[in-house]
Amino acid sequence: MSAGRARRHLWPVPAGEGEAEALLALVARGDREAFAALYDLVAPTVVGIARRVVRDPHQADEVAQEVLLEVWRRAPSFDPAKGTSRTWVATIAHRRAVDRVRSEQSERDRRGRDAERHTTADPDPVAGSVIGDAERDEVAAALGQLTDLQRQTIELAYYGGYTYSQVADILDLPLGTVKTRIRDGMIRLRDALEVTA
Repeated sequence: MSAGRARRHLWPVPAGEGEAEALLALVARGDREAFAALYDLVAPTVVGIARRVVRDPHQADEVAQEVLLEVWRRAPSFDPAKGTSRTWVATIAHRRAVDRVRSEQSERDRRGRDAERHTTADPDPVAGSVIGDAERDEVAAALGQLTDLQRQTIELAYYGGYTYSQVADILDLPLGTVKTRIRDGMIRLRDALEVTA
């Protein structure tokens, strides 16, 4: 027997259809034992609603706990003239579950928008191609301003994909010489590209 069920028998339980309303009236006055009994009475309905709406059992259980806590806090606001206590609790459960689904969807949408911002394709592929061609022409013109040795080492390293050590082996030069040529060539490239920018 659960602790809630054991507590339930410590005080007289109202019988019949008015049981939930009577318990809720006691909960409104802060009666913890009445809340334990009400919890036992409505928890299956609350969990069922949450699971049908949310579909994720873990989140549905969280929603159910939030609902039952809200029932404890809002018990004094229950008005039997507006409907039964079970309907009142079910309405709270449904609203909380829908709020959770909307919150999760909003979070997924936000993440999707963030991802799109970081991976959006060029909105005008023709303009992107023209800009890319223009930039390539500028780089080619700047490479033309380098010495043959600077251009050769940079083309091997940056266009050929070789490491500095491999460039040194290919050109049969010391590694320090290759690094110096590449560094000097990159400085001249930067200066040439800044003039055309």
